[in-house]
Amino acid sequence: MSERSVIARHAITVLAGQLAVMAFGVADTIVAGRHSAEALAALSIGAAIFISIYVALMGMLQALLPIWAEQHGAQEQRAIGVSLRQSLYLCAMATLAGMAVLLSPGAILRWTEVPAALRGDVESYLTIVAFALPAALLFRIYSTLNQALGRPQLVTWLQVGSLGIKIPLSIWFTFGGGGLPAMGVVGCAWATLVVNVSLLGLAMGMLRTQAMYLPLQIWRRLERPDWAHIGRFARLGVPAGLSILVEVTSFTLMALFIARQGTLASAAHQIASNLTAVLYMVPLSLAIATSARVSYWRGAGQEAQARSVAWMGFWMAAGLGMALALLLLLARQPLAGLYSTSAEVVALTTSLLLWVAGYHVADALQTLCIFVLRCYRITFAPLAVYCVLLWGGGLAGGYLLAYRGVAGLGPLASPAPFWAASAVALAVTAVTFSIMLLRALRPKEPFTPLPAHQKR
Repeated sequence: MSERSVIARHAITVLAGQLAVMAFGVADTIVAGRHSAEALAALSIGAAIFISIYVALMGMLQALLPIWAEQHGAQEQRAIGVSLRQSLYLCAMATLAGMAVLLSPGAILRWTEVPAALRGDVESYLTIVAFALPAALLFRIYSTLNQALGRPQLVTWLQVGSLGIKIPLSIWFTFGGGGLPAMGVVGCAWATLVVNVSLLGLAMGMLRTQAMYLPLQIWRRLERPDWAHIGRFARLGVPAGLSILVEVTSFTLMALFIARQGTLASAAHQIASNLTAVLYMVPLSLAIATSARVSYWRGAGQEAQARSVAWMGFWMAAGLGMALALLLLLARQPLAGLYSTSAEVVALTTSLLLWVAGYHVADALQTLCIFVLRCYRITFAPLAVYCVLLWGGGLAGGYLLAYRGVAGLGPLASPAPFWAASAVALAVTAVTFSIMLLRALRPKEPFTPLPAHQKR
C-alpha cells in the first residue's frame, strides 16, 4: 500500500470518529436552538468556555503522539507501555487544573460581560461538564495511543457508536418526558457526562481484551512518577497545549465578547462556530495521520521518507481546504437554515459564513503545519506566533473593530468584524508556519529517535 493510501485511510478513520464527536456539539446546538434562543445563547457561552479548557488540556496529551509513534517505529513496544503509565500523572494534573476553572467561572463571565440573565444556566452547564472532564481526558490518552500505533479504528467505532447514546439523551434531558422535567441547556451537559463516562469504560475494556495491546505490557503496576520522563512530556506537551489554548480561545472568546451584542448575535455566531469546528475536523484528521507517519519514519531512522510524507500531507491539506471552502460558499444559506427557524438568525449566519470560508482555508494549512512541526520538536516558536497573530491580530483586532473602531472604520456592532479579523490573522499564521515547515524539512544530521534510557 502506498504512503498516500496509508495516510488517507488513517485520516478517514480518524475523521469518522472526529465527526461523530462533533455531532455531539451539532446535536446540542440544534436541540438547544429548537428549545429556545436563550438556551442556544447559553450553550454558546458555556460550550466556548468548556471547549477552551478541554481542547487546551487535550492538546497537551495529543502532543504525546510523536513520542509514541517514534517508539512504535523503533519497535520499542514495552517503552510505550512505560510512557503511557507515566502520562497518567500528567493527565491527573491537567484534570485538576481544568476542573478548578470550570467549577469557578464567575470571574470569566464578569470579565467578558456575559449578560446576567444567562449566567445561571451557563454556570450550571459548566458545573456538570466539569465532572465529565476526567473521563474525556483519559479517553484522549487512549485515542492518542491508537493513533500513534496507526490503529485508530477501535476509537472510531466507539465514538460513532456513542452517538446512539448522546443524541436521544440530549433531546430527552433538554425537553423532558417520561417523568423527567425539561432541563433546557443543562440537559445537554448531563448527556455529555453520561457519554464521556461510557466511552472511558468501553476503552478500558478494549485495553484489557484486545491482543494488539499485549506487547505494550500496559497492565503492569503503576510506577512512581518519573519526573525526568514527565518533564520530557511537559517540554513537548505544555507548549503544544498552550498553542492550542491560544488558537481555541482566539476562536471561542469571540463568543463571550459577542454575547454583549444580544441573543441574535450569539445565536448566529454559535452556528458559524459550530460549522467551522465541523470543517476543522478534516484538516485535523489529516494532520494527525500525517504526523503519526512522519514520527513513525523518524523513529525508524528514515528521514527522507519522513520529509516526503510531510510534504504529501501539506498539499493534501491545501487541496481539501479549498474544496471545502467552496462547498461552504455554495451551501451557506441552506446550512444556516438547518440550525434555526428564525429568519433573522439565518440571515446573519449566512453573511458570517462568507468569512468562515476564508478562515477554513488558512486553518487547514496551519493545522497541518503545526502538527508536523511538533514531530521535529518545534513548539515554542508556533506558540509565539499564535500569541501575536491570533490574540493580537485576530481577537484584539475584531474587538477594536466591533466596539472601538479603527482608522475611522467602525465601531461595527456585529459578529462580522471578529470573523474578518480572525480570518486575516489566521492567513498570516498559515504563511508563517509554512515557512517554518520548509526550514524544518531541510536535510540535517541523522535524527536520534529515543534517549538510550527509554529503551528498556
